Amino acid sequence: MKSIFHQSNTRGHANHGWLDSHHTFSFAGYHDPERVHFGMLRVLNDDIVTGGMGFGQHPHDNMEIVSIPLQGALEHRDNTGGHSIIRSGEVQIMSAGSGLTHSEKNASSKEAVNFLQIWVFPKERNIQPRYDQKEFPSADRLNTFQTVVSPEKGAALWINQDAWFLLGNLKKGVTTDYALKDKTHGVYAFIIEGSVTINGQKLSKRDGLGVWDTDKVSVTADDNAEVLLMEVPMN
Repeated sequence: MKSIFHQSNTRGHANHGWLDSHHTFSFAGYHDPERVHFGMLRVLNDDIVTGGMGFGQHPHDNMEIVSIPLQGALEHRDNTGGHSIIRSGEVQIMSAGSGLTHSEKNASSKEAVNFLQIWVFPKERNIQPRYDQKEFPSADRLNTFQTVVSPEKGAALWINQDAWFLLGNLKKGVTTDYALKDKTHGVYAFIIEGSVTINGQKLSKRDGLGVWDTDKVSVTADDNAEVLLMEVPMN
């Protein structure tokens, strides 16, 4: 087994006043040649946007982009006329494909929104751009991992990559194993809240751990914890 540990306070950081952003991997003005990506996982940003503010219309292409609101709500508009509100408890995926433009802003004029924005390299390039979002009941991830993104069409949101995203709410003392779908893949764990031990490595809030050359990971909650697992191809 191989692993790489990213402590929360080693992340890149940019505070623009309206936007307070932490970058697990190189992004915008933050560049670390040893932290460009983890396999097909390219970006993991932890963003806080103040009330009434947001990202204006901007383009994307050939990237799978997952947004997970942790607190508050995010308003989305795109050049196809699409308009939606993504709230805490929901997940959105955007297959940018051959190209699109969109905007994201805080849906509240007063309260901040905190969300994860995650980019994954696509399996197929230049597909038809598409959006989807869904609410995932938190009760379905109590002391287990709930699949929210998958390449298999079904209950989870579909992604144009052999990747799986899972959320887990684990009570203190609970141990849960996750078996990789493919032994050539890796798993990147991001601790949203609480503290856990994964394959012997202790992690706290907003720490990240990438693990590969293994067929499973074992997650033990050292305190009540909320964990995001992302299984991605390494090549």
